[in-house]
Amino acid sequence: MSAMRPLLNRWLRLTEKPHLRKATVAKARSSFETKAKFLFHAPRGTSVAEDELGDVPVLWTWALGVGREDGPLILYFHGGGFVFGSPRVYRKMLAVLSREARAPAALVQYRLAPETPFPGAFDDCMAAYRAVMDRPGGVVLVGDSAGGCLALAVLAEITREGLTQPLGCIALSPVTDLTFSGDSIRENAESEVVLPIERAEEMCEWYLGDTDPKDPRVSPLFADFEGAAPVWIGVGDTEVLRDDTIRMAAHLREEGVDVTEVVEHDLPHVWPLFHNLLPDGRETLADLGDWIRSLSSSSSGS
Repeated sequence: MSAMRPLLNRWLRLTEKPHLRKATVAKARSSFETKAKFLFHAPRGTSVAEDELGDVPVLWTWALGVGREDGPLILYFHGGGFVFGSPRVYRKMLAVLSREARAPAALVQYRLAPETPFPGAFDDCMAAYRAVMDRPGGVVLVGDSAGGCLALAVLAEITREGLTQPLGCIALSPVTDLTFSGDSIRENAESEVVLPIERAEEMCEWYLGDTDPKDPRVSPLFADFEGAAPVWIGVGDTEVLRDDTIRMAAHLREEGVDVTEVVEHDLPHVWPLFHNLLPDGRETLADLGDWIRSLSSSSSGS
């Protein structure tokens, strides 16, 4: 365990969790953007470009030595409870992953609740995937937290519609069950250092509107995945979303999906985001880069 882990956890518990407990939507959005500017840094030589995929805004980023057309595309869906967050916040983490995977990334700027409830975000993510699904090097879906939910929901919809499968899917600390029926929602309410679970119902209402929380497009735990691409899914054991990952991994295995499940001890929600501060975050991004390259190699050799 790195020495930074308990220090970061304490800082998040004392600052971020109380902030998220009280912040308005506007304040949560602006503060996340501001903190990202100071806390997160991309590798030197990183490239960034704005574009669209399927009429959806995206932010491309690729590391030095990686071309925009090289290898598989990392199609990223950011977190933020379906309410805040943006490609700008996550682009520096994705630049590191681009370097490790030797692949470019496109971060989808999907529409946010409460201004645009479901199916806005889901439709935007599907549109972006349709625009790149036939890319010669393939596509890897990646998302964290709410974005991990979207990545898995998109994978399920791809499978349901019989579209070209991505090479794989990565879900970091994902929410997979918007009925919040996992035991860890209650058991880890205190040990969780980032997410105040008392805000979950409010954000869920903003996103869902009148949609049934068991709809597989919002809760991929209830989706069918037979024939889906391999999935890497990870979470910290003190997170309120621990059981969302554990139950999702079990469900995917029951559906015959090749699953890599990682449950880390005492790491915060979406810990790779803190790669500049946390050695564990850098190690996980390196592992994910290896996993993506292994998918690309398997596809090339098949």
